[in-house]
Order: sequence, then C-alpha cells, then structure tokens
Amino acid sequence: MATVGFVGLGLMGQGFTQRLAEKGHRVVGFDSDAAKVAAAAAWGVTPADSAAAVAEAADIVLVCVINTAAVEDVTTGPRGFTAARGIAGKLCVDVSTTELEATKRIAAALAARGMDFLDAPVSGGPGAAKAGTLAIMAGGTDAAIAKAAPLMRELGHFTHMGGVGTGQATKLVNQTIVLTNYCVLAEALRLAQAYGVDAAKVPEALKSGFAGSNMLGPIFPQMLAEDFKPRGFARQVLKDLEMLQTAARDRHVAMPMASQALTLYRLLNASGRSELDAVAVVSLYPREEH
Repeated sequence: MATVGFVGLGLMGQGFTQRLAEKGHRVVGFDSDAAKVAAAAAWGVTPADSAAAVAEAADIVLVCVINTAAVEDVTTGPRGFTAARGIAGKLCVDVSTTELEATKRIAAALAARGMDFLDAPVSGGPGAAKAGTLAIMAGGTDAAIAKAAPLMRELGHFTHMGGVGTGQATKLVNQTIVLTNYCVLAEALRLAQAYGVDAAKVPEALKSGFAGSNMLGPIFPQMLAEDFKPRGFARQVLKDLEMLQTAARDRHVAMPMASQALTLYRLLNASGRSELDAVAVVSLYPREEH
C-alpha cells in the first residue's frame, strides 16, 4: 500500500487517517496542534514536523484544515508544500471547504512546482470519513483524477465534477441543501412539540415519504435529545454559509433560504455557542410544549 500524507488531524482528519491506516496505508501526518499529532500516533500515523515534510514523504497528500487561510498556509506558506523538495509529479488533494478563487491560486502555485492538484471537498462528517462512506466531489484534470481515484474510492463515493474549482462549487451546492436543512428540521421539531406529537417517532413515520432523508434520521434525534457534542462545529457552518453568500453574490444568484440560515448561524455563534454541533441551531427556537 502507498504512503499517504495527511495535513490536518482534527475531527475529520482523525476519521480519514483511521480509515487509511485500517486499509493498510502508511500515513504521515502533520497538524499545527502537537497534541493532535501525538493522538494520531495511537492509530499508526507517523508524525511530521511541517506540511513540507509531509509532502516530501508521500506522493499523494490530503489536506483537511479549518479554513481557506489554513489551506493556503500549508500549500504555499513558508513551511508549506511549495517549500518542500522534490514535489514534481506529486499530488495534493484538498478535501477542505475552500474559497473558489483561492483554490485556483493554490492550483496554479503548485503547478508551477510540478505538483498536481485536486479540489475534492467532502460531505458526511467524521463518522463517514472513518467508515469510508463520504461523498467526495472533485475538480481537476483527468490525469490528476486518475492518479487519485484508487485512493479516494477507499474513502467514499468519488465523482469528477470538472476542472479545478468545480469540486468546491459542488460543495457549495451541498452546503445549500444541508445547512438550510438544519434550520428546517429545527422548525419541524418545534412544531411537532407544540402539538404534542411524540417527536421521536417522526423519522420512522416519514422515512418512506418525500420528507425521509439522510438528515432526518440522525439529526432529528440529536436535536430532540439536545445532543450538541460537536461532530462538526457551528463556527464551521457559519464559515461555509458566509462563503456561500459571497459566491452567490459574485454571480448574482438569489438565495433567500440560505441567507436566512446565515442569519440564524450568526446568532448562534454570537451567543457563545460556536463550539457546539451544528444541530444546536434548534436552541435558538423557543420550545412550547402542550
């Protein structure tokens, strides 16, 4: 099995690297938080002291970090991939959710050093990363896709969407659907409670109809139980919604539902709940029980 590089060992990175290790790959990893690097060593991740060192150790390097600035730092920063030796012919796969213009800048900077690039953001959360059931939407050349495909198909359903940037554009489509649905499910739960419905039965009752979805089954019970342990963070949802708003504005796309979700997540984060799970948006809705 191949040596795989991985930069970013947070919640998603843990799931990814555990999956890769279980599939028999040697994984070399780096995170700016030394405690996360030490934790990952427990499931076999070989520590590296910089992103550049990861790029030197592996032919394919996955990047899974918190925001666009972090992606730019690990790819083109002073200790990033462009500072590494011998990266020509290697491949960077950015599985983070990254701004479109930055994605194109990064791809161009790496290409100047001979390194291929894919933007391949994912959906499904840490559990899906560990299970290898992620939705992976990729943008890049046919050659880069062919190089990445065997590995990425071990991590989930891997779809080539077009040239560089189309993976991130598809992730914005995904986030439009997912992040507005958090708010819709919160409203639906409060409506059920207001009318004395046993809300725990709602997912089973609706699963065979159009309301049944990948979100209703797991998310409704989390909201009902007020289980706000982060599987992802509310601050990340806000970041993605702000990014979505910018992309929509740049192409004059009207997105009133996504704008409402953005307002709710701004309120959630401003109220000190940024480190909770995205489902905590339900806590903004008053509860009235009969």
